[in-house]
Amino acid sequence: MTALLSFYRVVRNDRFLIVCAFFLLAVFLLAIWGPRHTGYRYDQISDASLLPPSHHHWFGTDVNGRDLLTRTLFGARISLLVAALGALISLTLGVTYGMISGYAGGRVDNLMMRLVEIIYSLPTLVLVIVMVTTLDNPVASLLHRLGLVELSPRLVLIVAFLGFTEWLTMARIIRGQVLVLKQQPFVQASLALGQSHVRILWKHLLPNLLGLIVVYLTLTVPTIMLDESFMSFLGVGLQEPLASWGTLIANAAFLINPIRLYWWLLLFPAGLMTLTLLALNFLGDGLRDALDPRIKK
Repeated sequence: MTALLSFYRVVRNDRFLIVCAFFLLAVFLLAIWGPRHTGYRYDQISDASLLPPSHHHWFGTDVNGRDLLTRTLFGARISLLVAALGALISLTLGVTYGMISGYAGGRVDNLMMRLVEIIYSLPTLVLVIVMVTTLDNPVASLLHRLGLVELSPRLVLIVAFLGFTEWLTMARIIRGQVLVLKQQPFVQASLALGQSHVRILWKHLLPNLLGLIVVYLTLTVPTIMLDESFMSFLGVGLQEPLASWGTLIANAAFLINPIRLYWWLLLFPAGLMTLTLLALNFLGDGLRDALDPRIKK
């Protein structure tokens, strides 16, 4: 309740934060329900190839005659899903790992941090690309045996591997904060009263980390979204007819030439993606101010 009241006070005094929040909500709702009400399917091919925006196709059409508005909204659904699930995996791993490492200290902390540094030295995005392309067919067979034929195996792999590679920064930041917080009097008093280590981590340290966690979470979501876009640009992202903002931007880039510029193919997906990333960053700053108990309200 206190966090909600603090958040209300911050929002009341920051109109731009309200705009960002409503914009993200609008993007989320459009991603969920928008493709159903455009009059076209995201995979509907027609002879209306590369038409500029008009009252029939508000965002124009792509090289296969598919409505770009429908594909942009459907791409928002996929991009937000990949970013949200990947960030959730990263958040869970990073916070848990960092809190345990910082709280344990000593040899345990040194060993855990050496492991993080080893993983940091690896070209993680290259490894993700290799793993996704290598495990694509085995995962497809597994999903088929499980009766989950509607799931894209590459989508599952991208979410999993990006989530498992983006937790390192979160872990290091959380570990550093825990090293400072565990020396504070309230933690020492809790130990003297005989409270368990799990209770101290959950009840005393985690609330003091919420602001920091939210900020890095809102930074992780854009990072994963951009990683997925980069993979799509290299041709190892989602496969047709599925679309994300990354695949739409990649498809538009291949059609850019000095003879004719199909500007709508790049403007709408890239513009919506850019605005979403900016809104996430500004929203993260506002949430940090509302949830961090060390900041005077």
